Amino acid sequence: MKKITLLFISICSISVVFAQQLQTSSFYDMQGLLYNPAMAGVQSKNIVAATYRTQWTGISGSPKTATLYGSFAIPKMGAGIGGYLFNDVTGPTARRGLNLDLAKHIDLGEGEKLSLGIEAKLQQYSLDKNKLTSSMSADPVLAGADNKMKFDAGFGVAYAGKQLTIGASVSQLVQSKLQFYSGNLTRTEEARLYRHYYLHAAYKWNIDGVTNIIPNLLVTYLPNAPTEFQGGFTVEHHNIIWWGLSAKLKQSFMASAGFKVNNQLKIGYSFDAYKTPLSSFDNGFNAHEFVVRYEF
Repeated sequence: MKKITLLFISICSISVVFAQQLQTSSFYDMQGLLYNPAMAGVQSKNIVAATYRTQWTGISGSPKTATLYGSFAIPKMGAGIGGYLFNDVTGPTARRGLNLDLAKHIDLGEGEKLSLGIEAKLQQYSLDKNKLTSSMSADPVLAGADNKMKFDAGFGVAYAGKQLTIGASVSQLVQSKLQFYSGNLTRTEEARLYRHYYLHAAYKWNIDGVTNIIPNLLVTYLPNAPTEFQGGFTVEHHNIIWWGLSAKLKQSFMASAGFKVNNQLKIGYSFDAYKTPLSSFDNGFNAHEFVVRYEF
């Protein structure tokens, strides 16, 4: 029986017909580098951070994602560099890799800059056949390789001022083919990396000298999937504690909070409550994410 389409859905962790291939984060407003290479080195401080996210926690084999990333400015060259390592596991599939970013900053004066960035992405897609053999032993894909290493690239542009930050980017431009199956069966679907288009914005509004309110927005689009709108706001007090509320349209609500241990170390936690495609009635309605961030 030809089950290639079904296995393709598993390989991509979440079906490209319904959702994005690349990892997501509830701390999207703190991690612009994950969505736009032009954000490398844009912020006034150099950053090293790590996040760990568990999604749909009531379901066995649910997605778990760990990310380690950094962003550094090179003022003498008018540039920034950055990148991240990631490990994204869902059931029998896993996606691991390295992303390197390089950005050129154009000084516009008065603390404003325009940034152009490129990214190089190396990803390994792997398949744990032992978890699939009992239920899909006849699938011809199981006779092929159990992992594929693929290269891809991306591009982004961003404007960063004292208050407003806005940018747009595209990832997985090459759309590399995964090619887990190399037989002669006729296929109606082909596993590949699909382009992801991002638009993001944030505005820092100081209301009383010690409190900042920062509205933010992230829009994600890729072919054959609904456009995702994620937006909310973060409130900072005395540059020590912060909390935020946000929502992903027609999918989930998020609440986050954190504090600074000192002037450099920041720790945060986010809780997501899902209403679709899984809800509290499915015992898989939430997600947890932790972030540790060090600012030089």
